[in-house]
Amino acid sequence: MDATLAYSGDISRFRSQWTSIVELLRSRAQTYADRNLYTFLPDGPAAESSLTFAELDQRACAIGARLQSAGASRQRVLLLFPPGLDYIAAFFGCLYAEAVAVPAYPPRQNRNLERLAAVIQDAQPVIVLTTQAILSQIERWLTENAALNMLQWLAVDSISDSWATQWKEPAVNGETLAFLQYTSGSTASPKGVMITHGNLLHNEEMIQRGFGQTEQSIIVGWLPLFHDMGLIGNVLQPLYVGAPCVLLSPMSFLQRPFRWLEAISKYRATTSGGPNFAYDFCVRKISPAQREALDLSSWTVAFNGAEPVRPETLDRFCAAFEPCGFQRRAFFPCYGLAEATLFVSGGPRETAPEVGAFKRSSLEQKDVAATNDQDGRRLVSCGTGSGEQQLRIVDPETLLECGPDRVGEIWISSASVAQGYWNNPGETRRIFQASLADTGDGPYLRTGDLGFIHSDQLFITGRLKDLIIIRGRNCYPEDIEHSVGVCDPSLRPGEGAVFSLDINGEERLIVVHEVSKDYRANDPATAIDNIRKVLAEEHDLQLYAVALIKPGTILKTSSGKIRRQAMKNAFAKGKLDIVLSWELAESSIEPEAAIAVPAAGYEAIKEWIAVKLASMLGLNRSQIDAGVSIARYGLDSLAALELAHSIEQNFDASLPVVTFMQDVT
Repeated sequence: MDATLAYSGDISRFRSQWTSIVELLRSRAQTYADRNLYTFLPDGPAAESSLTFAELDQRACAIGARLQSAGASRQRVLLLFPPGLDYIAAFFGCLYAEAVAVPAYPPRQNRNLERLAAVIQDAQPVIVLTTQAILSQIERWLTENAALNMLQWLAVDSISDSWATQWKEPAVNGETLAFLQYTSGSTASPKGVMITHGNLLHNEEMIQRGFGQTEQSIIVGWLPLFHDMGLIGNVLQPLYVGAPCVLLSPMSFLQRPFRWLEAISKYRATTSGGPNFAYDFCVRKISPAQREALDLSSWTVAFNGAEPVRPETLDRFCAAFEPCGFQRRAFFPCYGLAEATLFVSGGPRETAPEVGAFKRSSLEQKDVAATNDQDGRRLVSCGTGSGEQQLRIVDPETLLECGPDRVGEIWISSASVAQGYWNNPGETRRIFQASLADTGDGPYLRTGDLGFIHSDQLFITGRLKDLIIIRGRNCYPEDIEHSVGVCDPSLRPGEGAVFSLDINGEERLIVVHEVSKDYRANDPATAIDNIRKVLAEEHDLQLYAVALIKPGTILKTSSGKIRRQAMKNAFAKGKLDIVLSWELAESSIEPEAAIAVPAAGYEAIKEWIAVKLASMLGLNRSQIDAGVSIARYGLDSLAALELAHSIEQNFDASLPVVTFMQDVT
């Protein structure tokens, strides 16, 4: 046994039966013309909408022709869409125009604009594709933001199908750049992963083999379509195998997770999944009465990826939903990253996930030793990989391959590995063109993830860097630290550390920050309020704990860099010189107010909301000021959804979730 997982076949010899995604869709449209490909379930009472294979081909031709007429061929095109079929048509329209699609986070009020501006500056798109509704919402921003205002904007719902007759099929092939994947990277320096048609075709083949997908599969998904797992796993994979796909919006899932499992039950889905938190969320939020209405016996591939897969989550989900027909062997833990297009390893299928227990003390020393002790660290295997690729475990400092049962950085050689970072040759060489120090073997992709191979199974142990993963999102500490450092005069800019800790099986965000020398002139308690607010407003994150420490006590390297791991250890061991601290309570401090509806008056409703907010945040009612912005209390989007849902249930009144994320009292 060694630290390599190698698969038969020459990586360079991968040949798809299609030369591009364009040829794939055109072929499928002829074979399955009138068969539904995508069905989108709305959040409200509106009817579901769908696209057949032939309809998607026609829409892609029309949008592609319009882009060709605008000179977008071989140029970048920014995609800003809400979840729905318009986004899917726009993405394929870019491919049909030989344009490079740039999926981005859709703007929400005044949020995400900093990140959006950074992506625009890096990608330099010539056109923005969106909808009429979004265009009307952001017209004010266009006048205030020069970068946005300089771009040409097109609403796809105003592009007539008659444009399809003017489409000219481009000469695209496996080496043609398909899109830039801005799914990770600091706001200050976003990285666009360059994905070709060949990368996509190879990765879709790996997913098909790993998941065992066929045209008889039925796929249900709620993941964001601008995220690699949502786009490549839930949109392109159904097209690749010729299977129908049912989609709902991320907001729909977060507001009522029952809708996800209800869709699986109703449409008899065989494949669906998401990050680890989604399964725990279902356990917490789906009632026993709702479970009785579910039949999950058709669900054979429940993939779990994008963040650490926790054995406790698998246990809890099985305990809750095995009575609904769910089978533990359906769980399909997997590992992947944007730089490898998406999927790297997973499974195996139709086998209960392999969970190993390993000595914590040994893992800390980069050694792997199995144990039967209850104190051992339980890790879920991410399978043995799929397709013609090679995984190696390498010492990240010496660049030598690790020996058996040693922890190191995961390196990948595969036809799915992307071409590098857009307009960033230095990082491309460092990350995508690594080679072993002794043999020169390469090039390999350096994943930045730490893991080991044990009994031919890949186990992930952590990150080489300080990346924080919360609810499947990659969060970069330097971005958060900057926001925190300038949010209150009591804090010293640049003198803080953020990290995450495992709290009851969930990654939670911790802030440790120095106060200024004259902090007594201000109110440190106000600083904590401002930290909660800025994390929610700028990063959509909820604070779990904060420790304000004395000036000059933050730990740094000799070159002046914050030692985040050392601060994390000091926080966990209670070894900080703390001026003031705060921690989110795990349970409600006060019961929800009982309000008779609809007899409740203004004061009673206001009191109910204040008590509910206090309960959600683990605060006393006396700590909630009804005249202060709700956003100041640090609600992230998930908490805002819970508050909106509670009001809807108790008062039969529907409020937009964004209400609770704005500056309203």
